Amino acid sequence: MYLAIDIGGSKTLMAALTYSGEVRETFKFHTDQDYSKFLDQIKTAFQDNFSDHRFTAACCAVPGRLDRERGRVITLGNLPWKNKPIKKDISKVIDHTPVLIENDANLAGLAEARVHPKYKKVLYLTVSTGIGDGIIIDGKIDPNFADSEPGQMVVEYEGKLQKWEDFASGRALFAKYNKKASEIEDSATWKDFSKGLARGINELVATLQPEVIILGGGVGAHYEKFSKYLELALRELENPMTPTPPIIKAKHSEEAVIYGCYEYIKQHI
Repeated sequence: MYLAIDIGGSKTLMAALTYSGEVRETFKFHTDQDYSKFLDQIKTAFQDNFSDHRFTAACCAVPGRLDRERGRVITLGNLPWKNKPIKKDISKVIDHTPVLIENDANLAGLAEARVHPKYKKVLYLTVSTGIGDGIIIDGKIDPNFADSEPGQMVVEYEGKLQKWEDFASGRALFAKYNKKASEIEDSATWKDFSKGLARGINELVATLQPEVIILGGGVGAHYEKFSKYLELALRELENPMTPTPPIIKAKHSEEAVIYGCYEYIKQHI
């Protein structure tokens, strides 16, 4: 079996998958901000919930920048860990199972791209607390953009230059309207939010020219609420030289990264 570990800024999800990709066991816990305590959490969760399974490989999804060659976390967006040997440390606490590490948005994108194999160049966007992406070419994570951080793009909006996720992320949505995406039903709010989201998407389309855009994350999970407003906003910004591709809601919500871990292990083990 394979073990997938999806580390989030607030929650960590662990899952045992069969070699055919079926999820057999899952366990979720609050992510401790202290790295040593987090490793203890992984060890305890493994011993209490997964020790009956025999794992041949594991994949750890990390929400930040990585040194893949050395197996280290460089820095994370929502956790204070820096320059930590996470690959070696996690392998140690899960009975020395071989571990792969990769960025969580890349892995989610990998899983979602596999759902739509007719598209060879996929841009996956996770719009949640921040904004992340995964660029998938021919069913594999594009190494040229493996560390891209689209949420940090500086975009002109409301007459000034701002970081995209400062006005178009789930965090920005809550800061402005004091509501989560799941709580918003009125069209005026979604129309206003879509204008900001469209600004960054328009820039990415011009730069990357994907065949399809897949929206995931906590905000993307509610795409049906704002799809028509986003499409309208993108149409107003669209350049004839770089038309906007189809936009699709992600199939998976919480499990996308887990299935991405599975696909990544299959490709590398």
